[in-house]
Amino acid sequence: MAAKKHIIPETAKFWFSLDNAAKIFPAIITEGVTTVFRLTAVLKDPVKISALRKALLTAEKRFPYYKVQLKKGFFWYYLEHLPRHIPIVADHQGCCRKFSKGELLIRIPVKHNRLSIEFSHILTDGGGGFEFLRTVLILYAQACGRKIPEEYQFQNPEEQISEEEYEDAYKRYFKENIPPTVKKTKAFHLPFAIKPPPRFERFNVILSLKQIKNLADEKGVSITVYLVSVYLQTLQEIYESPRSSRNYKKNKMLRIQVPVNLRKIFPSGTMRNFSLFVMPEIDMRLGHYTFEEIIKTVYHQIQLETDEKLINKNISRNVGSEKKIYVRSIPLVIKSMILKMKHKSLGPSQYSGVVTNLGKAKLPVETEDMIDHFIITPPPPNNLLKINCGIIGFDDKLLLSFGNITTSGEFEQKFLEFLEARDIQVQRDEEL
Repeated sequence: MAAKKHIIPETAKFWFSLDNAAKIFPAIITEGVTTVFRLTAVLKDPVKISALRKALLTAEKRFPYYKVQLKKGFFWYYLEHLPRHIPIVADHQGCCRKFSKGELLIRIPVKHNRLSIEFSHILTDGGGGFEFLRTVLILYAQACGRKIPEEYQFQNPEEQISEEEYEDAYKRYFKENIPPTVKKTKAFHLPFAIKPPPRFERFNVILSLKQIKNLADEKGVSITVYLVSVYLQTLQEIYESPRSSRNYKKNKMLRIQVPVNLRKIFPSGTMRNFSLFVMPEIDMRLGHYTFEEIIKTVYHQIQLETDEKLINKNISRNVGSEKKIYVRSIPLVIKSMILKMKHKSLGPSQYSGVVTNLGKAKLPVETEDMIDHFIITPPPPNNLLKINCGIIGFDDKLLLSFGNITTSGEFEQKFLEFLEARDIQVQRDEEL
């Protein structure tokens, strides 16, 4: 059955409750932990600002639910319409900065041939964010004089909107009376010193998508499984190093958080958050793992944890607690303290790193030749996690973006040395 269409007039005042995944973020945001991620299209030519403004005006009308600000209620935060244009800004103030009170939760940093969009995770996830970037790029191509596919030739953008696009899809797929998930033990964390502010730096490298796929195919696994396995292999090497102190080694689990786009499991057109994560792990109490053992472990754990029944378990845990009457009746100031404590006990303490793979980006043929490659920069890691990694492919380029707040580049160096030892060519993405 076709999704119900609903027009949100540009002048209308509207508000939304935060989706289930977004509810934790206002409680944990700081100047360093911004929960802001960036998607970048590296074009083959410099960005034309006039064409970008024209494209963005149409995209704003097509996605009005992204023109919102965060507001504080008595019981919950919520999103309220803010009648401002999405800002296009010069990209010179640092990546993934915190959004201020009263701002839209989206901005467009531009620098030379790099067109980026930064989103607060309160607004959406990588899946929703990339669909917005994709639309902007197609409309930008049209504004530059290119012919674009008919479905993107918006005569009246507001008429294209379905209610499904701004629903909280977690609630739609919530099921009652499902047993809770088991709390995991604390994980090992990298023993590197934290830099003084501003801490967050990115290290971007370009690999051959074909070369990586060949390596993964040899092992009979996906690119995600292969690179998560390399991440665990690198963590193991650092864990086993004599320089890792006994204090760091007291937590024996090496565990990676891998976000999963639930739109690929449960039918949904939502443009808000709709992802959960799996956490493949190796247990150092069992001794050293060969790379083949790590791959085998990661493959089977991801297969198991992406089973629909186990995903339902996680959705049930997250949405179920929100639905309880006594939780809903707690004032926001107390609720925020509880959420912050919950995040401390159930958040990064349980995993050693994050690997986010958006997969291979696809654009209409008419616009593909404008793009050289894409980059996804995950939100800056906190002081416990220290390093994370975003992955996205396009054409034959696979872009890895490491986010780092430490004084050390050892992790990235060892990760890439492992790939180079298997004849993978590594090219630094030099930002202008």
